[in-house]
Amino acid sequence: MAVNRFVLNGISYHGKGAIAEIPGLVEAKGCKKAFIASDPDLVRFGITKKVTDLLDAKGMAYSVYSDIKPNPTIENVKSGVEAYKASGADYMITIGGGSSMDTGKAIGIIINNPEFADVRSLEGVAPTKNRTVFTIAVPTTAGTAAEATINYVITDVEKKRKFVCVDVNDIPDIAIVDPDMMSTMPKGLTAATGMDALTHAIEGYTTAAAWELADCLNLEAIKLIAANLRKAVNNDPEGREAMALGQFVTGMAFSNVGLGIAHSMAHTLGAVYDTPHGVACAMMLPIVMEYNQDATGDKFKHIAEAMGVDTTGMDEAAYRKAAIDAVKQLSADVGIPTRLEAMKEEDLQFLAESAAADACAPGNPKPATVEDFKTLFRKIM
Repeated sequence: MAVNRFVLNGISYHGKGAIAEIPGLVEAKGCKKAFIASDPDLVRFGITKKVTDLLDAKGMAYSVYSDIKPNPTIENVKSGVEAYKASGADYMITIGGGSSMDTGKAIGIIINNPEFADVRSLEGVAPTKNRTVFTIAVPTTAGTAAEATINYVITDVEKKRKFVCVDVNDIPDIAIVDPDMMSTMPKGLTAATGMDALTHAIEGYTTAAAWELADCLNLEAIKLIAANLRKAVNNDPEGREAMALGQFVTGMAFSNVGLGIAHSMAHTLGAVYDTPHGVACAMMLPIVMEYNQDATGDKFKHIAEAMGVDTTGMDEAAYRKAAIDAVKQLSADVGIPTRLEAMKEEDLQFLAESAAADACAPGNPKPATVEDFKTLFRKIM
């Protein structure tokens, strides 16, 4: 067997009320002031306050940075670095979905590796020398699993592209996965982030670098998501809790084995049209599964079974179709569109070239040319 590396959080806490652990963890570490990276909507609707109230009760100092967009930009990171320096903070708490956590990861890396102050220099596998600042990550969506990964994605507005950064030094020290922090997610966001998690699990299971440890995690994540996303969209507490776990389980896995072209294409759609990442992933996933199916051995059989399909008596063609159909059905049931009205024929060349250059593309089980990408993008027009 090849040598495989597996990077995980130092510690994670799971379950309702887990955020109550934060003050004790900060005291034990001896930290003095938090830099809290959270998005403006979470601040406005009192979600961030659930954590700051705990700090207030203990007289712990913090400053809040919320200049963060849904697809965080180079400028968000640069202004965040300046805000961190000005705050006098000595650790970070990221509260939110992938946007807050990705911004926080980039800020923390630059603070401790100032030679990477040019945010674009972090693209790909950046040779940083130092760990990020001490970070506690608190997800508010059940989807990105950014609290458990060594990846983050930043949007280059000027060049109309997203770039992926992969760095073992950026993984948060502590993840606090508290479903109560996710309970106010609206239906549309619950659906989109949940389908992002499913895309992580299926792409991570079929990626070129997949191996047994990641496979067992990704298959379990597919089971959890398939059984619980519909319930979570309807705000069922058990569904919420299971989705919080499912997205974290695949986060541990895909962070270490990579993804594929559903993500390359989703990154491109987000950069060009500002399409929400989970929606873009959900639209591309079954299309990419159809493209990849002849390069996946019997893995679609296991995906179909994890999605709740009885594959008894099915041949290869039948179980592959069943897996794709199950994904399409789940996506439809939670209200994800299958067409992107904003897409234009004249954009296809740029979209295809950007997707081909994305850091997730090499992990796909089957190579894709620029022409292949154009064909795949046309299917959502």
